[in-house]
Amino acid sequence: MFNIPANSLHKTIFVRLLVIYIIVILPIILLGIYLYNWSYNNASQEISRNTIVQLNTYLEDLNREIEWIEIQQFDILADKELQKMALAWEVMDNYEKKISITYLLHRLTSIKNTSPFIKDVSIHIPSIDKTFSATNSVQEFNHVRYESILACIQGTKSRIIKQGDSLSLMTLMFGGWEVGKPLFVIQIELNNDRLRGDLDTLNIYSESGTFLISKDWGEILATGEESSNIIQSFLSVVKGSSEFTEIMDVEVENYHTDKAHSEELGLFVVKFIPEEMVRRPLNKFSKWAWVFAFASIVAIVIYSYSTYKLVHRPLLRLVEGFKRMEGGDLNIPIVHKKEDEFGFIYDRYNNMLIKLKKLIDRDYKLKLMMQEAELKQLQSQINPHFLYNSFFILNSLAKIEDIERIELFTKMLGEYFRFITRNGESNVTLMEEIKHARMYTEIQNLRFSRRISVLFDELPKELELIKVPRLIVQPIIENAYEHSLEKMPDEGFLRVSFEKRGDIVSIVVEDNGDTLSDEEIHKLGSRIANINELQEMTGIINIHRRIALTYGEGSGLFLSRSTLNGLKVTIRIKLKEEGNDV
Repeated sequence: MFNIPANSLHKTIFVRLLVIYIIVILPIILLGIYLYNWSYNNASQEISRNTIVQLNTYLEDLNREIEWIEIQQFDILADKELQKMALAWEVMDNYEKKISITYLLHRLTSIKNTSPFIKDVSIHIPSIDKTFSATNSVQEFNHVRYESILACIQGTKSRIIKQGDSLSLMTLMFGGWEVGKPLFVIQIELNNDRLRGDLDTLNIYSESGTFLISKDWGEILATGEESSNIIQSFLSVVKGSSEFTEIMDVEVENYHTDKAHSEELGLFVVKFIPEEMVRRPLNKFSKWAWVFAFASIVAIVIYSYSTYKLVHRPLLRLVEGFKRMEGGDLNIPIVHKKEDEFGFIYDRYNNMLIKLKKLIDRDYKLKLMMQEAELKQLQSQINPHFLYNSFFILNSLAKIEDIERIELFTKMLGEYFRFITRNGESNVTLMEEIKHARMYTEIQNLRFSRRISVLFDELPKELELIKVPRLIVQPIIENAYEHSLEKMPDEGFLRVSFEKRGDIVSIVVEDNGDTLSDEEIHKLGSRIANINELQEMTGIINIHRRIALTYGEGSGLFLSRSTLNGLKVTIRIKLKEEGNDV
């Protein structure tokens, strides 16, 4: 925070905007709120009260009618003759079948005639491959339709089930030979025309509409020309209280909507009226509305211009400055002569640019110096144990006068020391780095050819030309020989493999040594991960620091237990977007 002198308070953007707001906006808003709320709210609330009463009455009547139909449905569900047909059809003679069919059709017709809301009553009996209907008499069993009915019943808890364009009440009767499958299904199809007609009686105004919505099935029934558009908007807010009034914006017109909910039926009934219909009683205030609209436009223009000039334009300049900073351009300060909050921010922004340039320059140089120093340190760490063993091998080969192997060994040894001591470019291709690592293992193979075997997986072609720091693989292999494989009484095994996933390249070095416990591996991994802490610079930590400094977060060495039961070291390198350049 910064202190603003009392004599400069009038220069602040906040005070200027506050004064403009009070002078221009507040009187108009107060006038508009008074006129609008007094008239519109009264009309809107009165319409909503009457509408919600109508909607609740409609749902109560519909629920009573559905309950009556369900009573008839469950009455026939327990019918002994129907159960007899489903279970004993094969053993019934033709006369008994005819009597039962006649009885059942008469029963279905009687149920259909008990309510104008029933369009048809059907019983689907899979055991006899028959469907009995009050309208269509006896039909062949439709297996596709039957499976669709079962899927609808099992997929919802709603009492009214929507199947295509039809609405039905369905119930199942279990107890057949097949466990878990219904003996028969009773389906009462509702009369959509009668339901829609009753729903349409709620539309008092010519441009209004009403629709039924289920959480499980979406739209059930709808009346009114704009129902389809309003239903889509309503489905996103179908949850909430059992009753509500809301203004819904559909395309270019607003609608006043009222809702009622029936927990028993699981249905919402919604009535909508164009907002213009609600506003019609307010036409006598049209002159005041025009005055209010004109005053509001003037206020918006004045306020918008003031906000743009005092706030938006200075903020845009600040945003553009930060965008330039993100792009790496730190040489363009922001010029601003006004003595307000933005002047303070711009001054601090310009000071930040200067400090950032200094810090970046210093950090970049320090990073380069650190990488160079660590590489020099690693190059200087020629293992005397390895050097002694190399001379010992030469001595042994000289004693047996194996000139061919002496020539091969001295050539490999020369290539090895030339690679680790050269002071040229710090980065090499991954192919060169792996070639050097293989050279090292071939030298070691002269000592341990019968006791230690090495397997290098083939380096993928797309990874060969990736630029990596020198000496990141061979020191890890050397560490495996010195601390694990050389000490093993049994046959040792070392494997080097490669993997590329997205922009991450992994070089995995693992052995079958058993000298390290899980706790020791965890401690060593933690020690490597803490690269910012002061600690002894060993070879493996040196490699991790160079990789992490070069490639950033997510790169470095990661230790774990190998599937070979030894140590697994993963060299992880995160590529840049260019592809092969890290």
